[in-house]
Amino acid sequence: MTTFVLVPGAWLGGWAWKKVTPMLEEKGHAVYAITLTGEGERVHLFSKDVGIETAIQDVLNVIKYNDLDSFVLVGHSFAGKVAAAVADRVPERVKMVLYLDAERPEKGVREPQSGGTPPFEPKNGQWGIPLTDEILNEIGKDVQGRDREWLLSKATPWPFRHRVEPVTLSKNFDSVKSAYIFCTGGGDPVDEILQGKWGKLDGSYKVIESGHWPMITKPEELVEDMLVLSG
Repeated sequence: MTTFVLVPGAWLGGWAWKKVTPMLEEKGHAVYAITLTGEGERVHLFSKDVGIETAIQDVLNVIKYNDLDSFVLVGHSFAGKVAAAVADRVPERVKMVLYLDAERPEKGVREPQSGGTPPFEPKNGQWGIPLTDEILNEIGKDVQGRDREWLLSKATPWPFRHRVEPVTLSKNFDSVKSAYIFCTGGGDPVDEILQGKWGKLDGSYKVIESGHWPMITKPEELVEDMLVLSG
């Protein structure tokens, strides 16, 4: 049995894994689908103070209070940097970081390069970035029909600080095992990534023919790939 800790990307909450969680549990695996502070059912906690450190602590607390050990930490989209920072702090507990169409701080690279937190300002006076039809059409064209209505009805603004604040990694992160799942329609040039133009991949990978949200549009294939990579 494998334990999966699922960290959702921008605009999402634990609800985004609704199709994936039962498939994993039916196969005997344990699943902890996290909702970060300020999003999903925790949207009432959103404020200008919600930043990347808040997200990191959200995940660390789930690990601590559920006594989790030797688990696969899945970071989707921007949450790849959340997962990396969490693994850096508790490397002895993490079996693997699985980057799902995600940001991936590279091993050996310490962020931020110059220290401190970059300056930021709210966009149009708002501290969150909404999910729009334009964004969906750009990186999630395959989310259609009821799935599209469902996603847009549940999506909450993405805290701006999640987008702009870096993470700081220590040498602890060098020992963390990694794996990757890339989505061909997720907005990044997958071919270039696989050729190493964006940095070396320190682990196995799978490619899904989908947009940025395979947990919604390709849940069966996603689960299969997760199990193969984490095995």
